[in-house]
Amino acid sequence: MNAIYEFAKERYAQIGIDTEAVMKSLSEIPISIHCWQGDDVVGFDHEGALTGGIQTTGNYPGKARTPSELMADMEKVLTLVGGAHKLNLHACYAIFEDGNYADRDALEPKHFAPWVAFAKKHGLGIDFNPTFFSHPKADPFTLSSNDEEIRAFWVRHGQCCLRIAEYFAQETGAPCVINFWIPDGYKDTPADRIGPRARFRQSMDEILSVPYDRSKVYVTLESKVFGIGMESYTVGSGEFCMSYAIEKGITPLMDTGHYHPTEVVSDKISAMLLFAPKIALHVSRPVRWDSDHVVRYDDETREIAKEIIASGRVEDIAIALDFFDASINRIAAWTIGIRNFRKALLAALLTPHDALKALQNSGRMTELLALQEEYKTYPMGAVWEEYCKREGVPADASWIEDVLNYEKTVLSARA
Repeated sequence: MNAIYEFAKERYAQIGIDTEAVMKSLSEIPISIHCWQGDDVVGFDHEGALTGGIQTTGNYPGKARTPSELMADMEKVLTLVGGAHKLNLHACYAIFEDGNYADRDALEPKHFAPWVAFAKKHGLGIDFNPTFFSHPKADPFTLSSNDEEIRAFWVRHGQCCLRIAEYFAQETGAPCVINFWIPDGYKDTPADRIGPRARFRQSMDEILSVPYDRSKVYVTLESKVFGIGMESYTVGSGEFCMSYAIEKGITPLMDTGHYHPTEVVSDKISAMLLFAPKIALHVSRPVRWDSDHVVRYDDETREIAKEIIASGRVEDIAIALDFFDASINRIAAWTIGIRNFRKALLAALLTPHDALKALQNSGRMTELLALQEEYKTYPMGAVWEEYCKREGVPADASWIEDVLNYEKTVLSARA
């Protein structure tokens, strides 16, 4: 251990923080890494543009085009970030070998067996997402469609995915978080708001009628304020998804970009934990709208991490990242976002929450504000560098050169 870390260790010990215990805790908190950053949310089961209110901007060279390329890129990322991780898949990333294509309502575990092998190789759990977009039957509605044939198709898709999620949990030994989000809605003011929501509720009821092991599969439901092409009305609103999740005993999922610009997810975490046994997060960075920018080490990211740790229920909160930037090197985007959220968790773990809560409870708000600000400049960087060294990943910005070399030798060869 170097002298700089020893100084930081002593400095934090003065406020009751054991940096050795903090680094151990940090390494054990899993962050779910979204596969779709590597190929701009295209997947392997369709060709053509994205639909469903999703857009990826930019055309940086080197995008993954095949499962093997995407896996290789994710392997590279894993060498640059420390700590426990999971793999987060969308159903459109099914791999069809030997011509065994299946439409989304007929997907089977075998279509994801290569991903299971990849996860086992790297000691990863797997999270999952049915894909209710970028499909001929997804325009303009899915689980809330008034076309019974269309609605039934997507119900079957959800049921298939529930079975696949249980397969992931059984194979990896880690619970699988399966997240349901639909892009259904209207561009302009609808005449009927309750009808689509009633059909969405019916569809979710039918999907959840499939037996599954609740100890292995955590079903989550994700809301959204609006999307491109559904600016005036979203079927899966915050009120709908929260109410349904609590009623059915499943898990509410909050995406940091899926609320009004003045709302923050950090403030919602404590409220949801009082009513839900578990919650799930998709951490992104909205810029004026749900634009899924790469996560930065900014105020809201730190506040989210603080609420996770200060709640004392980190084991009840599933953390996943959800951003896709095609304007910069995609491996760098992954690495920046993952490292930043891990840094935010470290900052939260290095904060004496009990002491600060005591100040708040005794009305000593002046001291509370003063100490909150003082702790921001404590030597966290030294602890971060020591943590990275122990994890066997770059402790400083040297990872950037590594990524640029990978771009030069691997990514540049992709047409």
